[in-house]
Amino acid sequence: MSDSVRVSGDEAEVVLAELVTVEQAATLPKRREAFAALRTAVEDGQLDPDHVETLEPMLELALQTGRIRALHGPGGEQAALRLYRRLPSGTELRRTAVEVTEALAALQGRELETVSIDAVGPAAYSVSLSAGGLALTIRLDRQGARVASVAA
Repeated sequence: MSDSVRVSGDEAEVVLAELVTVEQAATLPKRREAFAALRTAVEDGQLDPDHVETLEPMLELALQTGRIRALHGPGGEQAALRLYRRLPSGTELRRTAVEVTEALAALQGRELETVSIDAVGPAAYSVSLSAGGLALTIRLDRQGARVASVAA
């Protein structure tokens, strides 16, 4: 990622609150330094790629566990999600969601024949759909939604 990411007021408020907890828990000096640098960047409203690298896993964990919603309410969660969607991981998730949506559009207007879901691993599922002679399998896991196969 070569571009910086801007952080708005409500996004910064949530991230700074989370950083307090994470910084206090950091035991390695390098991690504490990285969190301190991230805090300064968030306060300045501009993240460079190094700051993004520090922020992404912290924000992902806080969103996945529901911590942000529990502590900051729905508004705080929405602010964190807005920021996350502009980070590389969030951008990639959105890209794969668009690809899956485009693949599913091929089934539109066809008669649905079969639908199944299989658990393929921890937090990983495969959704298979068959309609009008077209079969589509979608993989859903922690990396997002991806088209696994398309067959005519």
